[in-house]
Amino acid sequence: MTASSNTILLFGHSGQLGWELRRALAPLGDVVTAGVDGADRYVDLTDSEALDELVHEIRPVLMVNATAYTAVDKAESEESLAFQINAEAVGQMGRLGAELDIPVLHFSTDYVFSGNGNRPWKENAPPDPQSVYGRSKLVGEQALLASRAQSLILRTAWVYGAKGRNFLLTMLRLFAEKDQLGVVADQFGAPTWSRLLAEAAAQVLAQCRTPEGRFSFGMHDGEIFHLTAAGEASWHEFAQAILEQSDETCVINAISTEQYPTPAARPAYSVLSNDSLWEAFGVRLPHWRQGLALCMEDLFDKR
Repeated sequence: MTASSNTILLFGHSGQLGWELRRALAPLGDVVTAGVDGADRYVDLTDSEALDELVHEIRPVLMVNATAYTAVDKAESEESLAFQINAEAVGQMGRLGAELDIPVLHFSTDYVFSGNGNRPWKENAPPDPQSVYGRSKLVGEQALLASRAQSLILRTAWVYGAKGRNFLLTMLRLFAEKDQLGVVADQFGAPTWSRLLAEAAAQVLAQCRTPEGRFSFGMHDGEIFHLTAAGEASWHEFAQAILEQSDETCVINAISTEQYPTPAARPAYSVLSNDSLWEAFGVRLPHWRQGLALCMEDLFDKR
């Protein structure tokens, strides 16, 4: 595949966010996906030489990184691999961006915070990740910002959608298999539909696109913004909302984090403040319940 002069290089094409970004970014340029399975161009992000060759060959006008090692519990025993993908590869994208004058949009996570709080986390809150996954994502942020490439980082949380592995699809499967199940009720966040997340990111990028079809982050270069749905919920409340909009019947029991131990620590309070993104770009997502209703409507229309 030969890249055009307005190519957007998208990493993470097959994940729940990357899948939606392929469509959302299409009006902004010629999207070329890079990854291992079914991508336009094959690249293994643990192979730094291959990544270097790919970016030099394509010379995109923008790199969008929606890929990550997201197996949060498995990362505790695969720390090296998690850091290769979530930190080292991101830093290399930044260095290539600086060398070739290619801006980089990167997605990060609420896991960079401790989760010990009860008010929405602002972008400038001190990071304190409690897991390998969180630490690797934080180091990726830091490496990108240190690279001096034009960069913009969007932190998000509790992402779900019709693709990949996520809470929504897991609940729908369990509802069909079980009469009752326990869901954690003392962890809080903002469930965010991947399609709305991708469309909002595209809205931000549209404001950063020059008349010549290139991208410039301008006064927001090197900034971090939070982008999640409005409102907040516990996993238990989210599960109940999914059940109410499905055709299944199931009893959902509220349990504590202690009753559902996992190898990696989860933030107890993952709600992110979206005020800065609204002030900078006038972009915000609807309440999580509205996003869920839209996603469920779309999901069941396809069945």
